[in-house]
Amino acid sequence: MAQRIHFSGIGGTAMLAGARLAIEAGHEVRGSDGVLYPPASHMVASLGVPVYTGYDAANLAWNPDLVIIGNALSRGNPEVEHILSRKIPYASLAEWLKRHVLLQRQSIVLSGTHGKTTTTALTAHILKQRFPGLGYLIGGEALGFEHSSYLGSPSAPFVIEGDEYDTAFFDKRAKFLHYLPDIALVTSLEFDHGDIYRDLEEIETAFQRMFRQIPQEGLVLLCADNHARTLASHAFSPVESYGFSYGADWFATYVKLPDGFQLEVSYKGKTWGRVPLSLAGKHNHQNILAALAIAVTLGMPQKAIAQAIAAFPGVRRRMEVFLQHDDIIFVDDFAHHPTAIRGSLEAAQSRWPDRRIVALIEPRSNTMVTRRFQKELFQSLQLADLVFLGPVHRSERIPEAERLDRYGLIHSLVNYGKEAYYDEDVPALLDRLLPVLQNGDLVLIMSNGAFGGIYGLLKERFAGE
Repeated sequence: MAQRIHFSGIGGTAMLAGARLAIEAGHEVRGSDGVLYPPASHMVASLGVPVYTGYDAANLAWNPDLVIIGNALSRGNPEVEHILSRKIPYASLAEWLKRHVLLQRQSIVLSGTHGKTTTTALTAHILKQRFPGLGYLIGGEALGFEHSSYLGSPSAPFVIEGDEYDTAFFDKRAKFLHYLPDIALVTSLEFDHGDIYRDLEEIETAFQRMFRQIPQEGLVLLCADNHARTLASHAFSPVESYGFSYGADWFATYVKLPDGFQLEVSYKGKTWGRVPLSLAGKHNHQNILAALAIAVTLGMPQKAIAQAIAAFPGVRRRMEVFLQHDDIIFVDDFAHHPTAIRGSLEAAQSRWPDRRIVALIEPRSNTMVTRRFQKELFQSLQLADLVFLGPVHRSERIPEAERLDRYGLIHSLVNYGKEAYYDEDVPALLDRLLPVLQNGDLVLIMSNGAFGGIYGLLKERFAGE
């Protein structure tokens, strides 16, 4: 039955995707959020529904049957307080997805500390070739997809990115605990989200709880190359592993051909076939192997899988070239954890082996802004030729003793023999960066946010040249 659904916090990536699913399901949808900027503002406008700017109880005067509250909202928000006072029915997006989408579908949940979005997009891209009614929800802007979500047909599987971040202010469980997986993939397992998890053990517990929901006839897929493999003993369904580690069920090696490399894949000791490498970096090759294993499990033949992988255009903000000036290439990447930063730097070296790598980092995530990974970040950045460190996001919220020590990090890199700098604002960072750039440089900008508008500022500075 069609409902009137209001999305409070509609500008978030997942909320946007959920709102589109609700529209496709025939519900009347409206929303509200703070002031939005491109690309979020454009994506909200493309929904074609009324969206209120600013949070206000008056936004709910249209008497919705249900309010879906985004996980960015908390107590004190005017709409939250009005909902609670008037006892308006409300839910988290994850709970709504569970009840109105996933209960009716074969649910494929792709989770892990790194690589979720790319692997979800790639898996959906491959499976669309076999299941025209495939549904999906991707936590990013996947190239080659009209939108990041699609309801599809109840008779086809639903592919969803499984985030371990908490669900809402009233539900502090991991989002993926609502997703009812039939197939669950874990790409990697490391400490992250220091604002909600105390340690790696707490994160492991969240994954273990997800495994308790998988039916006996389901499947758990774990990367054999990292800590994810330790989760195997907690599954109640069959477990398969994948990776470059000898003994993995889905085992891959590199094969050199005249025009580059391919993956040669075996399954439980028997040769399965080869697939192209449409993405750079070993971490992305693990993602390809994971998506391949899911596609085979769902009955796709080797040739169709290889063709789909070859045609995969990638995901926005994942090693995406967004600007080229003379012979200097500027690349945008979402990396915001030392392991992901290392993987992105290695991918850049592989894809552009003859270029000097200039790394620009915005410490932004709730873990990266602290000293938790100071040593690991130093080790990862050793792979760059030059390093520029931007301001710590919302530094005033972090006690100085706990805040990332940028001076210490830069000092360590300089002592290691690297050229490294930091600045207090983005314009000053660019003033320092641009004079030292040389033709042939690869500038890799890594942030999970807006980085102070650095992308637009770069385009503006080169516009008149």
